[in-house]
Formats: sequence, C-alpha cells, structure tokens
Amino acid sequence: MNALDECHARGFLYKAVGMCNDAKHQVNMCLRAQRLERTKQNREKAFAKRAQVEAAWAEIDANS
Repeated sequence: MNALDECHARGFLYKAVGMCNDAKHQVNMCLRAQRLERTKQNREKAFAKRAQVEAAWAEIDANS
C-alpha cells in the first residue's frame, strides 16, 4: 500500500498513464488473499456452529 501511495504522490499524469498499475495489482492480490483467508475462517466457524446447533436439536428431540 505504501508503494501505491508513493506512486500516486508522483502526480496525476504518472498515475493516469498507468505507471501505478503494478503496485495496484499487488495491493489487490494482497487484499484478495486476506479476504479469502477470512472467508475460510468464517466458513469453518459456521460449520462448527451449525454442528453444535444440530447436536442440541438432536438432544432435544431424543429427550422429548
């Protein structure tokens, strides 16, 4: 992100002709990797929570 900020600080024309595209692509790939990791963790938590809820309902059904 710092490299992209430095590139943008060089001026509008430098940015407008695509000189910052590589830095922008690297930032996008980094943010994408972080998002995918966060999604993976959220999915794992959701599966665990779902299993816990189903177990609770199974216990309720068994005791009814």
